[in-house]
Amino acid sequence: MELRRADGARPLVIGHRGAAAVAPENTLASLEAAVAAGADLVEFDISPDLTLAHSHREVPDDALALDAALEFLRAHDVGVHLDLKRVGVEREVVDAVRRHRLAGRAVFSTSFSRTTRRLASLAPELPRAIGYPRDRYGISRFRWPAGLTATGAAALRAAMPARIPVLVRWARADVLALHHALVSRAAVRSAHICGVPVLAYTANDPALVRRLEAMGVDAIVSDDPGMAIGALTR
Repeated sequence: MELRRADGARPLVIGHRGAAAVAPENTLASLEAAVAAGADLVEFDISPDLTLAHSHREVPDDALALDAALEFLRAHDVGVHLDLKRVGVEREVVDAVRRHRLAGRAVFSTSFSRTTRRLASLAPELPRAIGYPRDRYGISRFRWPAGLTATGAAALRAAMPARIPVLVRWARADVLALHHALVSRAAVRSAHICGVPVLAYTANDPALVRRLEAMGVDAIVSDDPGMAIGALTR
């Protein structure tokens, strides 16, 4: 699937955990909401038992199996973004994508470089994103723009342009998923020099969406894909 943003085009919009601001995350209702909103890709989390869940503590009451999610999305003209939350299920996920004939529309992501390297061996033709940073850095708790004034976020953001080539080479990744607090024009330029598109996550404010667009990101992940599309098309 082509993720690199064409000249003059808006960034792709990726519905996060379906459309988590509209319906319970990682459920069929959430996937349906993302499709209805016009998301270019629909992202969801995959737990070790191949159900949609961010962690074993966050399994929806109406848990959805991976096969059921892929079967639903196959019937719609959207990309499928699969976020692997644990190491060790790479082969099963790749097999499921191929079984549902979605390889041409699929993108994988993970914060584990071991998983991206495994995916590179199993399915070198499929895009694979390395997510940065992992939650242990606490970046996911930062808010825009207040988070930008935090010493940790500022230091990481300043270091990103130099870090990106090493990160994507080590992970054997061909896509970079970067938290919005770490996105800068320099970071996007560094990724693009490496031939790597940038997915910025998770933008839930119209002003942030437009700011990320101006920085040159290739795709924007949002809990509210309808809002993100509206912000980009105004």
